[in-house]
Amino acid sequence: MVAGEALRDIRNQILADGAFHVAMYGVAAVGLWLLWRGRAGVAGSGADLRLLGSAVLGFSVWQFADVILFHWVLGIHRIRVDVPNPLVWDIGWMVVFGLPTLILSLWLIRRADQGGPPGTTRRPAALAMVLGLTVLVAGPVAALPPPGVTTTMVLFRPGTSAADAFAAVAAIDGRILWADPSGELLAVETARAGEAWRLYRHGALLVSSSSLVAGCLAWSRV
Repeated sequence: MVAGEALRDIRNQILADGAFHVAMYGVAAVGLWLLWRGRAGVAGSGADLRLLGSAVLGFSVWQFADVILFHWVLGIHRIRVDVPNPLVWDIGWMVVFGLPTLILSLWLIRRADQGGPPGTTRRPAALAMVLGLTVLVAGPVAALPPPGVTTTMVLFRPGTSAADAFAAVAAIDGRILWADPSGELLAVETARAGEAWRLYRHGALLVSSSSLVAGCLAWSRV
């Protein structure tokens, strides 16, 4: 199976999406480390605007990179997969989230290079702390399931039989709502939120119940 065909398999798409989110936690950790390491440089005229502009620029660039690299080049998934023309949603995402933040970031950095407006009080260290705390709080919150939601997508290891996957769900008193023909990908409902995490003990590769409403998988339908 060539790479393009492999990525069309919904099991590989969901696994790639999970690996992608794990990688983003790694990127966030590196970013926090670099912010801490460069804390001494967060000073001087326009430093707060430059820091804020850089953060907004990173957000903007990522919107373009996500759509162009992961959606178009690699073909892992799309912004919406349940519409006749997903390209419109891809472009619309970049126009709504990527372009305005790109313009804002360039404006902030330009103001920083000019020293910012005179007579204003700037606290770059406080801004750096707010950005750091935002990342530290957002990461764990993003991993939590939405309140009251008990449906979870579960991907088991390749080669897991349908019988073994069903038995794993039964072991946690779960109920199967939908199953991929392979039996390796299931939509599972549990009696209590977060209970599906126990499936990692039974051979699950990915257990996903993201609370990010705008996440790529949130647009998918089984």
